[in-house]
Amino acid sequence: MSTISPGEKAAILVEALPYIKKFYGKTVVIKYGGHAMTDNELKKAVLTDVVLMKYVGINPVIVHGGGPEISNMLKRLDIKSRFLNGLRITDDETMEIVEMTLVGKINKEIVSLINGFGGKAVGLSGKDAELFQARRKPGQIKHPNGTVATVDIGLVGEIIKVNPQIIHTLIGESYIPVVAPVAAGPTGESYNINADHAAGELAVALKAEKLVILTDTEGILENREDKNSLISVVNAGEIPELINREIIDGGMIPKVECCTCALAGGVKTTHILDGRVSHSILLEVFTDKGIGTMVVQ
Repeated sequence: MSTISPGEKAAILVEALPYIKKFYGKTVVIKYGGHAMTDNELKKAVLTDVVLMKYVGINPVIVHGGGPEISNMLKRLDIKSRFLNGLRITDDETMEIVEMTLVGKINKEIVSLINGFGGKAVGLSGKDAELFQARRKPGQIKHPNGTVATVDIGLVGEIIKVNPQIIHTLIGESYIPVVAPVAAGPTGESYNINADHAAGELAVALKAEKLVILTDTEGILENREDKNSLISVVNAGEIPELINREIIDGGMIPKVECCTCALAGGVKTTHILDGRVSHSILLEVFTDKGIGTMVVQ
């Protein structure tokens, strides 16, 4: 087993210094999801990264998903999971399970782990202090002839307004906000919000310096069978063509969409990272090379 010499350790710290200076006092929104939420060692790596960021003066805000756990819970209850373009089709029964799993279980587990690692976390959902206000989001199916049909995908919501004051208050008191992507509609109905979109909208409202999305791939791959075909930088204008060529499809579509919306809303940089790589957030934020795919305006 190789060891790092004192000189190498010092070089790592020196490399991180300009980035600590650059991001000091800035907000970084992290969309936490995928395998990094289910593997215990990766959980520890991600959440200790977040705590370290807070201690060096950066303001991390977590928006978490929970798709695999929701699917497992639905399976246990013999409820079939259905998706359209990466969005979960959500009827009343499914919405109840989604909210229980995201808000009652996953959110509180993340908060507890962060607190155990020396941070101060507070968990909330989009319903708290009307953080997110939402409306029903229609689904779309593209037919082979190029026409697009609108379909009902149930209690899937899209955010129409973000009220970030509660997040500013928590950051001001040195807490790490942890947000579950559930919101209320105009008449109080619950909506399941795609966590990628929620992270993007919140990043814009907070005027975040950086949006980081953790996923289960190396980033955007030119050829999904070739891990060496990583596209390191993608211009937002290239994304429609990449979707048409099906280089970007399924669950990656909402990720790149939220990156482009965040950039258009004023977020400085957006990144899609492989959450299966231990300490991927630190590698992206504090090193010269970085990892994953950067989506730029």
